[in-house]
Amino acid sequence: MQKYHVGAEPNRIDQTLIEGLGAVEIATIGHFRHRGFVSHRLRPLAPLGHTLVGTAITVAIPATDSTLLHHALSVVRPGDVLVIDRLGDTRHACLGGGVAFAAKVAGAIAVVLDGPCTDAEEIVEVGLPVFCTGISGITTRLNDLGGSLNKPVSCGGVPVLPGDVVMLDNCGVLVLPPDEAPQVLEEGAARQARANRNRGRIEAGEKLGDLSGASALVAAGLR
Repeated sequence: MQKYHVGAEPNRIDQTLIEGLGAVEIATIGHFRHRGFVSHRLRPLAPLGHTLVGTAITVAIPATDSTLLHHALSVVRPGDVLVIDRLGDTRHACLGGGVAFAAKVAGAIAVVLDGPCTDAEEIVEVGLPVFCTGISGITTRLNDLGGSLNKPVSCGGVPVLPGDVVMLDNCGVLVLPPDEAPQVLEEGAARQARANRNRGRIEAGEKLGDLSGASALVAAGLR
């Protein structure tokens, strides 16, 4: 029985789309979209300076084994985001300083790991943004148990396909199908341009409930 399942190299995300989405905060998109947001259990090891956007390279590895993850670093390209499905394992860390360094050198811009990492300080020193569920001192081995590369995975409760758009900022991680990303960019950029437009009016004494219309809704509900 075949242990390893490897899919085709996904198409890269268009650079114009990457640059456009990189100017949009994930929380801005959260005002109008509800799908694709990875669970808040996955948190960044260190703050990000801005929104990162890349192409998903997907890996699924079981329990104690990181064989396919090591191999995956041979196919990671500059601008890719490595998305790792741990298939339910919450005990073993498959990512530490050495693997993070290899991923960084390969060109990965970030790792999204549905499980714990180890060597957190070393990963931060390497400079590779990592979202994970926490820290563990128990690591994986090259146990040759199998897994999948560039096949559909689940990460933080979200289905991820190879080639999906992955956005990361201090609010979390968002996964977008490439065919939906341009529409999300259009709406997100428009809303981002309007962000903080009421600050001056609030500072001048106007109330948020009046500006948003919430107070009028409450007043109508009290009648």
